[in-house]
Amino acid sequence: MTPISQISVVIPVYNGAASLADLSQRLETVLRGRTAVFELILVDDGSLDASWDAIRQLAGQHQCVRGIHLMRNYGQHNALLCGIRAARYGTVVTMDDDLQNPPEEVPKLLDKLGEGYEVVYGTPLEQQHGLWRNLASTITKVVLQNAMGARTARDVSAFRAFQTRLRDAFEDFRGPYVSIDVLLTWGTRRFAAIPVAHAPRLRGQSNYTLGLLLKHAVNMMTGFSTIPLRLASLVGFVFTGVGLVLLAAVLLRYAISGTSVPGFVFLASTITIMSGAQLFALGIIGEYLARIHFRVMDRPPYAIASETSEQGSATDASR
Repeated sequence: MTPISQISVVIPVYNGAASLADLSQRLETVLRGRTAVFELILVDDGSLDASWDAIRQLAGQHQCVRGIHLMRNYGQHNALLCGIRAARYGTVVTMDDDLQNPPEEVPKLLDKLGEGYEVVYGTPLEQQHGLWRNLASTITKVVLQNAMGARTARDVSAFRAFQTRLRDAFEDFRGPYVSIDVLLTWGTRRFAAIPVAHAPRLRGQSNYTLGLLLKHAVNMMTGFSTIPLRLASLVGFVFTGVGLVLLAAVLLRYAISGTSVPGFVFLASTITIMSGAQLFALGIIGEYLARIHFRVMDRPPYAIASETSEQGSATDASR
């Protein structure tokens, strides 16, 4: 087992002011029992509460805490990408800011990572979410499995540990649509997952709604996979076959009885089906064209407004 001696913990923060003090205290206690060299990188993803004030206060009180304030809300994975690129040590641990990932479980990820794996996920023993949230998470993981091409895709979570050098594989990535899990596959196939505890949310409610999870699934499909284009081709092929069968039926009826298929309903339904298939395919192609458009614009995945200095004070990134 390879010992892990330097650790960067990256935490995207969105409206998490109430939990940050407890989170940082528990993390610091756990990490000090593991190593003397570590840092906590708190990335404020455009929070609407006092999260940035709380981060600056923690950075002033604890030398190990670093804060990054993004200009607006870019999304969890975009904020993670920012924090990962800012990490200074050889191992990165990522987790949520709501304490549903207990800091006391971090050593389990590090021990598994020390066995020779390059990415380790902490899979919850029992999800502490509602029915619809769990369903949306399942759908997202099914999509992610194809995008990642890895068996552990069904076990992914925001609670992960990996070797920092993997970021070299996506050093030049600048697209606005980010999936950290897919980007990690650009640098390795050595994944593992272990069961960890998952605590109930004590404060507030989850910022990941059913709609946001489904949106994330669509972003992964159209941003990191060609499945939708293949699906559009398949739909077009199937409905072309249906059209040929209908044409053969009409010609056969005319040849046998000398009459055509009567009724406006038959004609209207056929046209509707074909038109729907065409619009479906055009919509998918439009999604890909939109992504090409954003890449040509060179739209960044995030922009930093300010960071905390070594003394905990905030510095304007524009200076």
